[in-house]
Amino acid sequence: MLLRHIPFLKAVLLHSITAYGGPQGHLAMMMKTFVQERKDVTEQELMEYNAFCQLLPGASSSQTLTLIGYKRGGVLLAIITLLIWITPACLIMGSLSFLLQYFDKNTLHTDIFKYVQPMAVGFLAYGSIKAFKISVNNLATAGIMLGSLLAAYFLKSPWTFPCLIILGGIVSNFSNKRIPDIADKPRKIQWGNIWLFVLIFVLAGFMSEIARTHEWITRRPFNLFENFYRFGSLVFGGGDILIAMMLEQYVTRSKSQFMTAEELLTGAGIMRAIPGPTFSISAYVGGMVMRNLGMGYQFLGCMLAPIAIFLPSLLLVLFFFPIWNNLKKYVVIYRALEGINAVVVGIMWAATLILLIAIPLTRYNILIMISTLGLLCLSKVPSPLIVLACILLGWLL
Repeated sequence: MLLRHIPFLKAVLLHSITAYGGPQGHLAMMMKTFVQERKDVTEQELMEYNAFCQLLPGASSSQTLTLIGYKRGGVLLAIITLLIWITPACLIMGSLSFLLQYFDKNTLHTDIFKYVQPMAVGFLAYGSIKAFKISVNNLATAGIMLGSLLAAYFLKSPWTFPCLIILGGIVSNFSNKRIPDIADKPRKIQWGNIWLFVLIFVLAGFMSEIARTHEWITRRPFNLFENFYRFGSLVFGGGDILIAMMLEQYVTRSKSQFMTAEELLTGAGIMRAIPGPTFSISAYVGGMVMRNLGMGYQFLGCMLAPIAIFLPSLLLVLFFFPIWNNLKKYVVIYRALEGINAVVVGIMWAATLILLIAIPLTRYNILIMISTLGLLCLSKVPSPLIVLACILLGWLL
């Protein structure tokens, strides 16, 4: 059964090593790869998946890609899709925890990725334009989009995204849109996923506390798993909020000083320069936290932290997605989708502006942005080739 999905899994692997720009950039690249080129999902489905995942804690772009795999081949393909997506970035970030001591700090700020950010702006603009055409088609959705753009740009709270999604759904319920008469079989709710999520949450906390109070020699892996499972279960707002939580846990509050703030921020900087999920920084932090126990424990930390942080995202999305689909037959939820999708468009435009302002507007950067947008809109050049071309330019120029 899996053999027929090999082309899809190859596309996921290519996406994992070329997807820059954070969650919104990842969405734009998914639009190009899995909608325009491969047609695994429709534009409306991708927007709906992303909007739904914004309501859940955890890694939203990873959850969106997991749902694409789930639609194509069920739970098994969803799990394999997630593993392929997170592995390259986690391998790089885990290796960094071993190699950091051998690097000169200046060599970490290489210019090879200097054109990746303007390229990401081009991808974000492309995704925003495509999403705008799909989701903004009247005055109400235009107003929701504009309000979301301003709120996402000026308000940096982790609760901004889920609150905007809910508010957009409430506003669009004042319309008189009717549900089309389409027969859709109710999806079976997998209650085992939520019970497993709760069981692991309670068990991880219990074992971590027992290991701490009884001062087990092997207590640190238990503490590490509990910390990252809790992060993955509660974090809203993406990688920046996660970094703040890890800074508080392992630098500010830690008596044993597992790592310095400079080491954590160095890892955060490298994470932004590589493709893949922003939560891949967990592999780096897991290794750094365990490094003084020996290489075996450090390797365990590099594996344990990503498993712990991505597992809640997987369990929550697979449990709530069938519920979400079943609720869509009610007019309140159906009307809410219009506003929710408009909010997502506003968030994408806000991310485009934030990244645009963050980079110097040199001739080369402007040219890269315009060229990327032009190639995406007017040609069939695959996304990975555009990414490789920008990295090559950074090396040559």
